[in-house]
Amino acid sequence: MSHFASEHGIDWGIGEFDPALYLERIGVETDLGGAGDAPDLDLLERIHLAHVRTFPFSNIDVLLGRHPGVDPGTVAHRMLHEGVGGYCFEHVQLMAGVLERLGMSVRRRLGRVHSATNSRTHMSLDVELDGQWWVMDPGFGLSLTGPLLREDGARREEWFGTLSMHSSRIGDAGDVGDMEQWELRRGEDLQHVTDLLPVMPADVTGGHHITSTMPGAGPFRSQLVVSRFVEDGHVTVTSAARTIRRPGQRTLHEELTASQAVDAVADLGVPMDASTAQTLGERLRERA
Repeated sequence: MSHFASEHGIDWGIGEFDPALYLERIGVETDLGGAGDAPDLDLLERIHLAHVRTFPFSNIDVLLGRHPGVDPGTVAHRMLHEGVGGYCFEHVQLMAGVLERLGMSVRRRLGRVHSATNSRTHMSLDVELDGQWWVMDPGFGLSLTGPLLREDGARREEWFGTLSMHSSRIGDAGDVGDMEQWELRRGEDLQHVTDLLPVMPADVTGGHHITSTMPGAGPFRSQLVVSRFVEDGHVTVTSAARTIRRPGQRTLHEELTASQAVDAVADLGVPMDASTAQTLGERLRERA
């Protein structure tokens, strides 16, 4: 068992996540931990926005078939020390571990992307403040930039659209039982469906295994997806295109060659040595 307490007494390895280093990396100052200090919504806002502006969403290592795994030590080293970014299993473990070490109550959640019939391969987290639970979603690309109340009909206005929560129940006594689930929508488009079942570290390992190794389990093994919130908007780079979104402006969509896509990834601040850049370019050309 870890020296540090974690959700429901489960060892999530949060001792691997250094809050001081994390806050320094994302540029957030807080006196949390001092006498009389307590977490508040403003702090969650600042942490969430700074996180998604600092750490890119990136599936490069999944695409190249060399992802080292999502155990806490590996996640901490890759994100806090190497700054490579990652996808939901990495972003959420990092944020959840830091928030727990800062004294907050956290629940890790798994969800189904774009359809209630897909596998549970998306990870988000809930944070409790004054008896209310707030959804944090740092590992979903163009999604929340701050917390959204887990309440039916709750809305958050982002510059790129309205994000909203919608509660429902599935199943009945003659089926799989009655279970609560929550939809996150951007406008009318379903982003993901999350249940409130307990999540174990083995679930995260299993979800990562599905997403990173199973053919047909999602786009990450066949297409590059790197994105990041930047100071003046949001940028997504895929295998053959770059999409630039800025508040109040028309979305810009640029077609890219394989070499240009590699350069665009580097422009987003994803560190790549020469060997990785070459291998990524070769993979993109193979799949063009």
